[in-house]
Amino acid sequence: MEFLVGGLDLSEWDFFVSYTSDDLDWATWIAWQLESAGYTVLIQDWDFVGGSNWINQMQRAVTGAAHTIAVLSTKYLSASKFGAAEWQAVWAQDPLGESRRLIPIVVELKCPRPGLLQGVVGVDLSGLDEAAAESRLLQAAKSAVVGRVKPVAKPVFPGSLA
Repeated sequence: MEFLVGGLDLSEWDFFVSYTSDDLDWATWIAWQLESAGYTVLIQDWDFVGGSNWINQMQRAVTGAAHTIAVLSTKYLSASKFGAAEWQAVWAQDPLGESRRLIPIVVELKCPRPGLLQGVVGVDLSGLDEAAAESRLLQAAKSAVVGRVKPVAKPVFPGSLA
């Protein structure tokens, strides 16, 4: 759900990163890459500071970010009740995926995508080296914002004379 008023996007952040504490390293790496690429990011580890209200901040995160990245691992899917509430709240705002509000990012090999998450196109960073993971993450971010993934180079002609 885009927050458009008079043609202006009123989203507070481009991305909210939802994760479980076991995946903090992945979450902060993802947030760093996105901010380095010029996106605005809300992440609990950096933005929920002393004196703030955690519940209020989480409500702002799931309603005020244009896109939510769910950092998927078996721990996130099996042990994070708050993570489940976060991705489900975002999914409920955009069940058809027309605004690309929910972006599952898999960070663990053979991580299952149960239930409704099976139908949401995601990105798999598991098993990649850093350069490949960064490239794939930033391509996913760009495509979520723009709504399309057109190659930068002309495709090779598929026919052959041989």
